[in-house]
Amino acid sequence: MRTELTEKKLESGSPVFIRAFKEERELELYVESKSTGKFELFRTYPIAAASGKLGPKLAEGDRQVPEGFYFSRASDMNPNSSFHLSFNVNYPNAYDRAHERTGSFIMIHGSNVSVGCLAMTDEKIEEIYTLCQAALDNHQPFFRVHIFPFRMTPERMAEATASPHLPFWENLKTGYDLFEENKIPPEVKVRDKAYVFE
Repeated sequence: MRTELTEKKLESGSPVFIRAFKEERELELYVESKSTGKFELFRTYPIAAASGKLGPKLAEGDRQVPEGFYFSRASDMNPNSSFHLSFNVNYPNAYDRAHERTGSFIMIHGSNVSVGCLAMTDEKIEEIYTLCQAALDNHQPFFRVHIFPFRMTPERMAEATASPHLPFWENLKTGYDLFEENKIPPEVKVRDKAYVFE
């Protein structure tokens, strides 16, 4: 891991950012470049297990992985997890609560089984957890975790026009596009039951 960081001119302890895609079953880990201030892709990991289907998590027990803009702090890191290592992504967020969505303890964790969480295998979570913990230890107050139904390209969005989730996904796409353009995770707030970005 250290060799690859060096090759990409990145450092352990720099701020990190996570994006996950349910349809592709991939999780991306980004590290901020000290030279550019942009977040560079360090590695893309296969998601070993994620229950549910495309669409947001609505209620406790629905087995859905949420979709939206989340974050993890030092207090969310669990080195003693029954799933080897884990961190809580803080579902439900302000948007979810505004829409009366319920649920708790949605994690990114080790193992290869999941009920509403993202299971990454023990080997992969060790690398992800190590870089996230190093960033927090080096004073990143929290790291963002953005979870999308799929890579929100124009082509894939066009395939989703008949979905009842389309308005929600179009709102998510605004945040997705901002990162694609700037390579800096946007500031996310909730206003009038919608995500707004700064």
